[in-house]
Amino acid sequence: MGWPVAHSRSPAIHNHWIAEHGLRGAYVLLPVQPEKLEQALRALPVLGIAGCNLTIPHKVDAMNIVDQVDALGQRIGAVNTIVVNADGSLSGRNTDAFGFIQSLYEAGSTWKPADGPACVVGAGGAARAVIVGLLDEGVPEIRLTNRSDNKAVDMALEFGPFVTAVPWSERHDALAGAALLVNTTNQGMHGQPALDLRLDALPVSALVSDIVYVPLETPLLSAAAARGNATVNGLGMLLHQARPAFQAWFGPLPSVSPELLQKVLETF
Repeated sequence: MGWPVAHSRSPAIHNHWIAEHGLRGAYVLLPVQPEKLEQALRALPVLGIAGCNLTIPHKVDAMNIVDQVDALGQRIGAVNTIVVNADGSLSGRNTDAFGFIQSLYEAGSTWKPADGPACVVGAGGAARAVIVGLLDEGVPEIRLTNRSDNKAVDMALEFGPFVTAVPWSERHDALAGAALLVNTTNQGMHGQPALDLRLDALPVSALVSDIVYVPLETPLLSAAAARGNATVNGLGMLLHQARPAFQAWFGPLPSVSPELLQKVLETF
């Protein structure tokens, strides 16, 4: 469920796994307007649906609709996976943090959580998952910057002393000494302007991650690669956040095979 949702590659992922595990079912796109989210979610058990994923702009609003939210989802303050329980109640979970961290470890770089500070751009639901994932992995410092400064300040206060808000006007200098840079905004997505961020101060040893996956190489990743930084796009996060969601609905924990990766790449 999302608004819009047509860009999502999730059907290609989940329908591949449904076939692979011999299940009877289908994963479909459900465009749902924000004001109709509660009606749509409450219809899931009536329709015999096992659950759904949520994307922009529903991840935070769903917190106040579902009947239970797991501990990680509560910490993050957003849910991306809804599970319909046997009694028809709805449970909210967040698998984005897991997906993001897995994507970093599979990027083929030498990045380790203890390497140094991380700079996170954006203060939405995705940023929340990224921050909690990084904190749980042991990243010593997170510098958070957002076009709306007050949102970054509020989020930094919420997540504690290891997260510091950096004014948007100082974002370029905040990259000095960082081991990781993460864009969690939609800037650089197809149809959106590029992220307004100079990389001059960023060490060449830093890993640059962009959770956008349409296109696979955003202007940020292109600029980072041109100066020698290792990069990781948003496809790995998309693939790996789907694994625990599929397990919650159907039982098996699926894997990201070369066949699945090829199938998803063919949708671009």
